[in-house]
Amino acid sequence: MRTEPSGSTPSLEKLSQAAISRRPRQGRSLASFERMLVATRELMLERGSEEFTLQDVSERGSVSIGSIYLRFESKDRLLYAVISQELEAVVEEEAAMVRSVATKCNNLQDFLAIYINEYTDFMGKHAGMLRVIMQRAAIDPIVSAPGKETAYKALAQTTDVMMSYREEIRSKNARLKAEMTLHLIYAAVARQLGLGASPEAEDPAVWATLRPELAEMAYAYLKHSD
Repeated sequence: MRTEPSGSTPSLEKLSQAAISRRPRQGRSLASFERMLVATRELMLERGSEEFTLQDVSERGSVSIGSIYLRFESKDRLLYAVISQELEAVVEEEAAMVRSVATKCNNLQDFLAIYINEYTDFMGKHAGMLRVIMQRAAIDPIVSAPGKETAYKALAQTTDVMMSYREEIRSKNARLKAEMTLHLIYAAVARQLGLGASPEAEDPAVWATLRPELAEMAYAYLKHSD
């Protein structure tokens, strides 16, 4: 699998720009606008879905329905604004997390062990919103495209860091092996957190054993000569 180059994510930028009908500049308008986004995010997390109304947003955020429609043409547009904000935060926070892990490690084996622990905590922090975003992405190409771009960007950024241990990866195509390793780690962590499935898929007892073993498996794969 090839990764898309890191850098801008056009679909995410387009989603963010298209979501808002009229952008506030300052003062009360900006504060009201921010309350709309916060209230919507809170409701998405609490309900675990989009099953709420603009009236719910109005009451939670202490903003009028008229103010919401002044900024957003519809509930979908409001959801798009919150989703784009969340995806931007995820990719930025993940990049910072990976850089932090790298500063703690002198070799590939240590990097994998610490990265898996930190990545699991990071994904757990965002799991609630990611589940709701994935539900929308499954039926809405306007969300699925930036979601995929965000995932590719995060993959590329983490692969770049892993390539600093290039000499330890025994492969003519070390980058491909690093990418495949990250896909494996994501699949295991996502399964544990119930991403793409129901929250009931989580099994803490199994994960307590699997997590340290996952680092060993990933390291063995990367060290294995082609």
